[in-house]
Amino acid sequence: MNVSPKSRLAATLLAFFVGELGIHRFYLGKIGTGLIQLFTLGGFGIWALIDFILIVCGSMRDKDGLLVRDWLAQG
Repeated sequence: MNVSPKSRLAATLLAFFVGELGIHRFYLGKIGTGLIQLFTLGGFGIWALIDFILIVCGSMRDKDGLLVRDWLAQG
């Protein structure tokens, strides 16, 4: 099973502290949806909260569709 090289810890912290700005999505390579979150303040906070929950549960995917599962970045 392929796992994203991105850090789940970094994505979690970004989503918690600046989730309304979509910074966690930029980190995961999802530039388009990151911009939408930036301009809508995280979908008025709801989208940012859902992303935070998905990241903590290990269900969030990066731009390549790989699950962000590892708490520390690979390689």
